[in-house]
Amino acid sequence: MLQVKNISVSYGVVRVLWDVSFKVDKDEIVSIIGPNGAGKTTLVSTIMGLLHPMEGEILFQEENIESLSTHQIVKRGISLIPEGRKIFPRMSVKENLLLGAYPIGDKQLVEKLQERTYEVFPVLRKKEKSLSSTLSGGEQQMLVIGRSLMSNPKLLILDEPSLGLAPILVEKMLDTICKINDDGVTILLVEQNIRESLEIADRGYVLEEGKMVKTGRSRDLLADDHIKKAYLGT
Repeated sequence: MLQVKNISVSYGVVRVLWDVSFKVDKDEIVSIIGPNGAGKTTLVSTIMGLLHPMEGEILFQEENIESLSTHQIVKRGISLIPEGRKIFPRMSVKENLLLGAYPIGDKQLVEKLQERTYEVFPVLRKKEKSLSSTLSGGEQQMLVIGRSLMSNPKLLILDEPSLGLAPILVEKMLDTICKINDDGVTILLVEQNIRESLEIADRGYVLEEGKMVKTGRSRDLLADDHIKKAYLGT
């Protein structure tokens, strides 16, 4: 579904990514892990057209997208949940959700997507008229995930979705990601929460200092000596 081929990305004269390649197959959960400053957010920003690579190419369903604008990429079926729970605080829960459906021109499909989102997150139905600023941190994370589902994505990218959440909420969020995947949405999960993200992923990639240094099945990465020492404290 998604192929990133040998991309290099810079902010001005400062190069952040070097010759990065990876792929995500249809119906997979793929996790990209790495420390702060490794270039993970730069990578997803480049996939979404917020940045453009100096070198390399990005293909989505065999179409080159590296030169497209962000709204063109969203219309093709990729949705990003950015780091930091970015909501519209003075708008209601329902209004936030409907903004996610902006690329959808079919009113009946929007209603269907809204109902599906409420089935995944029943609390959002109960609070659809409430200002989004009144939601708890966990509920706000549900809202940003629900808003992304409203664009009917084929590929959903989550950038550090567990950031700032209590451990019990992290577990619930990861369960929700698995449920969304079971419903037919392919997932690219970018996380510092190494063990938990690999435990739900089919495959993983390790990004360090702007370079992909390891890849493999998740169970193999969890057993890897470097991963255990550098990230798992064992």
